[in-house]
Amino acid sequence: MANAAKLLKNNIGKLLASNQALTSQAAFVGIPQDKDARDDDAPINNATIGYIMDHGAPEQNIPAREWLRPAIAGAQPKIIKQLEWGAQQALAGNMEGPDQALNRAGLVGQNAVRAYINAGISPLLSDSTLVARQRRGRAGTKPLVDTGQFRNSVTYVIRKK
Repeated sequence: MANAAKLLKNNIGKLLASNQALTSQAAFVGIPQDKDARDDDAPINNATIGYIMDHGAPEQNIPAREWLRPAIAGAQPKIIKQLEWGAQQALAGNMEGPDQALNRAGLVGQNAVRAYINAGISPLLSDSTLVARQRRGRAGTKPLVDTGQFRNSVTYVIRKK
């Protein structure tokens, strides 16, 4: 019994450090400011496009096309699995486990959002948008995928809470 108490006492520091590592940071998926620039002559950046697409702009006849929340919600079981793995690693004494788990969870979220966009988001593009794309030499018909710059700007970052 004395050995069990000593073992518990010796691991309290690791347990506290593990808890700190698990709760002091978070993974965020979206379009960070350093990734929102475009390579074309677009008058707005990718983050602004994302906001407009997510919420719509009725005055411009642009319907809302949610692209972030549904994709992350669909990936949540995989994201949780990564975070659980990180917690297990931290409790086992692997202090790099939480950081690895956050990066893995962020990558799962990033890939889920990109795949969601690639799959096509409703509503479909209007005829006038399709004609405008054709005039620019674009054949794609999927919303949010014209040049690929917007989709490719979706990434993840790890930040302190």
